Amino acid sequence: MAPEHYFSSAPDSELKLRQISVQLAGQKHTVTTANAVFSPEHIDTGTQVLLNNTPPPPPGGDFLDLGCGWGPISLHLALLSPHATIWAVDVNERALDLVRRNAESLGLSNINAVLAKDVPDDISFRTIWSNPPIRVGKEVLHDLMTTWLPRLQPDSDAWLVVQRNLGSDSLQRWLDGALSADFSTSRESTNKGFRILRVHRRGLPDEPDFE
Repeated sequence: MAPEHYFSSAPDSELKLRQISVQLAGQKHTVTTANAVFSPEHIDTGTQVLLNNTPPPPPGGDFLDLGCGWGPISLHLALLSPHATIWAVDVNERALDLVRRNAESLGLSNINAVLAKDVPDDISFRTIWSNPPIRVGKEVLHDLMTTWLPRLQPDSDAWLVVQRNLGSDSLQRWLDGALSADFSTSRESTNKGFRILRVHRRGLPDEPDFE
C-alpha cells in the first residue's frame, strides 16, 4: 500500500497519537500529534524559522494559518494574541482534529480548525501566516495563494516560509506578478535554508480633503 500523504483529506491508517514537547510563544508546551500528518515528531524546521523570525502578530482581528497541520502556528498565534480569532485551515481532517485537541488542552478558545469551505466568505484577515504545502505542486500552490492572499486586509501582512531550494525565489517573483498592484512581496530573512517572504497589502488611499 502506498504511503499516505499529509495532504490526504481523510487518512485511512489507524490513528496513533503521540505527545511531544514544543516551544510556542516563548514557553514549553506539551501537544498531541499523530501519524499521517505533517511533521508529527517535532515542529518542522521551516515552521520554526517562521515562528522565530516573524514580528509579533497584531493584538486582535481574524488571522489565517493556511495549511495548519497539527497546529504549531495557530497555537503560537493564539497564545500571543488571545483577543484574535485564528482560522486554522487544512485539507487533512486528522490534522484539524489535532488542532482542536491541542487548543482545548492549552485552554485556547480562539482557534477555529476548519476546512477551507467552512471559512465564511465575508471574513478578511489581519494577518496570514503559512508554511505552504510546496509539494502539492505549482498549480495547486498558486491557486491557494490567489485564493487567500487577496483576503488580506489593507495595511496588513502575510508571512510565508519557503525552502530556498524548493522555489522560494521563483514564488516571490510569481507573487509579484500574480497579485494586484496594491500588493508587494519582499524577502525579509533567510535562515537554515528557508526564506521568509512578506506579502504586504498597502492601505487604502486617503480620502481627499474638500475643506
